[in-house]
Amino acid sequence: MEKRIRIAWGITGAGDRLKETVEVMKELKKSYDAEIRVYASHAGEQVLKWYRILDVVKNSFGRFYVERDANSPFLAGEIQIGKFAALVIAPATANTVAKIAGGIADTLLSNSALMALKAFVPVYIMPSDYKEGEVITELPDGKKLRLRVRREDVEHVEMLRKTDGVFIVESPDELEEELKKLLSQKLDT
Repeated sequence: MEKRIRIAWGITGAGDRLKETVEVMKELKKSYDAEIRVYASHAGEQVLKWYRILDVVKNSFGRFYVERDANSPFLAGEIQIGKFAALVIAPATANTVAKIAGGIADTLLSNSALMALKAFVPVYIMPSDYKEGEVITELPDGKKLRLRVRREDVEHVEMLRKTDGVFIVESPDELEEELKKLLSQKLDT
């Protein structure tokens, strides 16, 4: 019996491109029979509710966990012992990116990312704030919201780009492409 490839997928409080990201998750599950376990921060759970896709995520992936503290559920330990082929954090807030870049492990997803890197497990991050300037995002009701992406937030992303084992992607399409490469490699071994 073949073992399914497992991916731990972290969702933070960023709503930007969230619906498109969930579609990527579904496609990877379907095309590669990947087991995707979803780990949401408290804010991630809130934003899934706000965008009215919490039930979609729960029903599509079966395993859905909400952060209780930095080590519960025990994701970091499961990553370190090899239960997952990768940790994905998409979409990732500027706060989560800054914590990982600064080595701060005080949330479930920042702790798990840092532990994954120690254990040579790749970490894929799709930051919401990756390019300085203005961005237009879509709210749950379809209205547009204009936001400023700060230089400081972009600097944290650039720090992570230089980190061995971290893969920064800028769009759901790029994320899907990178994860398909990973899953294809895992299936070939």
